[in-house]
This record gives sequence, structure tokens and C-alpha cells, in this order.
Amino acid sequence: MKCSLCPRKCGIDREKSKGYCGCDDKIRVARVMLHKWEEPCISGTRGSGAVFFSGCPLKCVYCQNMDISHGGAGTEITPERLGDIFSDLQRRGAHNINLVSPTQYADKIRLALDLVRGRLTIPVVYNTGGYEQPEEIEKMRGYVDVFLTDIKYFSPELSEKYSSAADYFDKAIASFKKMLELCPECILDGDGIMKRGVILRHLVLPSHRGDSIKILERVAEACDVSKIKLSLMSQYTPEFYKGDISSLKRKITTFEYDSVVKRATELGYDGYIQEKSSASSAYTPDFTKGDLI
Repeated sequence: MKCSLCPRKCGIDREKSKGYCGCDDKIRVARVMLHKWEEPCISGTRGSGAVFFSGCPLKCVYCQNMDISHGGAGTEITPERLGDIFSDLQRRGAHNINLVSPTQYADKIRLALDLVRGRLTIPVVYNTGGYEQPEEIEKMRGYVDVFLTDIKYFSPELSEKYSSAADYFDKAIASFKKMLELCPECILDGDGIMKRGVILRHLVLPSHRGDSIKILERVAEACDVSKIKLSLMSQYTPEFYKGDISSLKRKITTFEYDSVVKRATELGYDGYIQEKSSASSAYTPDFTKGDLI
């Protein structure tokens, strides 16, 4: 069957070869862990049950998970095994199941979730780079409780330059609206753990504070920002970038980040503002550790 899971709709028969995302028709997982470094309402005190999937529809040039998003590092598993992993993460105390970069396996993830339906009692988090299709997000209705989605770029020129996806914002904002339709407000439990809702995550890139501000403005036009959580990130880490774009060879400045924070506050966003000290490779999981369970 020709693949059309992501907006690229590359049309590759993944039973015979790999799609643009770098994946064939088998699920490949790079790491499973109790993740302590997500947003507080996701990681909590015990950790988020993160499943890092290999491959990616975007392949951003500065990706901090390059080994798995570009290189395809990981272990091949069946939907049955994935369901068992979900159950085991729950048993280990995870606050939720955190599907990291799930787009290219969405159909098989639904199968795995069907296999543990009735046994899985913790929320399912769809943790995506934002390059999605509304019709595919609709298919996650009844499967996903929390959408943790990036909106990376506003400018088509910027998204083409960094992720070869000139249509990124159009696809991301349309899919974001669909996520809000499925999860129209944030619901947290007594311990501050999100049970349902949408978190908008945005990484401020060096030299592009204007693009970040435009994203915040357009999202505020599209929805009631009091119904979502914003996770504004300062963690851009230049050591992962190996190309020749000079602006990507430095961290963002305090001025750049504070400008975006100020505009977010003016627009009424609530959520999480990352410390600039987080711009370090120390916060990137080690994908050489084989802790599949």
C-alpha cells in the first residue's frame, strides 16, 4: 500500500522499500524510558513512559535526535510487542504513554493500543513535530488523550531551508486545530499531571525571533490560548548541527528569547518557559542504551 501518513504523501510501498521518513513497514523503536525531562505536567514525579520511534517525516537539519530521526537507529518490534511495552511502562509507574515521533507508525500504533484496550489506564500522549494531516489526526480520536505538538516555523522559506517542507505551517496549524477539536481544553489531576489537552511546543531558533512571534500571534488568532498550554523552549543546541548555516552555529541570545517570552505573555499564553541553561546536549537521551523492555 502506498504510504500517505504524513503530508509528504511520498507514495512509497513500505513493504518493499523505505519512505521519505526512512522507515519500512516494520515498527522500529530506538529507546524506551521513564522520561524525567518533559514538561512538568507530562513527566511529573515518576516520569513519562516515553517510546522513541525511529525515523521522521521532517528530518530537520539541526535535529538533536539525529541518530534516530535521520540514521534510523533502533530495534524492530511487532505491534504485539509494542502493546506489551505500553503495559510494562504502566506497571513501572509511568504517568502516561509518550509516543515520541509517532507519525510514520500511526496506523500500527493504533493496532498496538487496540491490543491493550481495557488494560491501559494512563493517558496516551502524541508527541509530534507538528508536520501532520488533519485527517490522520482525526484517526487518533479515542486513542490519544494529550497532544504535545511542535509548531516550528511560520515562514515557508524557513521551513523549506531547515526541513525541506515549505508547506509546514499550513499543515501544522490545520492539524493543531484538529487536535483542539479532539481535546478542547486542558484537564490536570490533583498532582498536576495532564489527563487531556493540547500543549503547544515551540523551540526558538537563533536569528528567527520574528518567526517565533508570528507563530504565537497566528495561534492566538486561531484559538483561545487559555485552553492550551504553551511550552516555550530555549534549548537549541548548536553542537548537533553539522552544516554551514552560520546562524545555526550559535545558541540563541537572552534578548532573542526574552523578546519571544514577552510577546507570549502579552498574548495571554500560560505554560512553561524553559531556562536558557537547558541548551545543552546533556538533556538529550542516550540512544545507545538498550533498555527496550
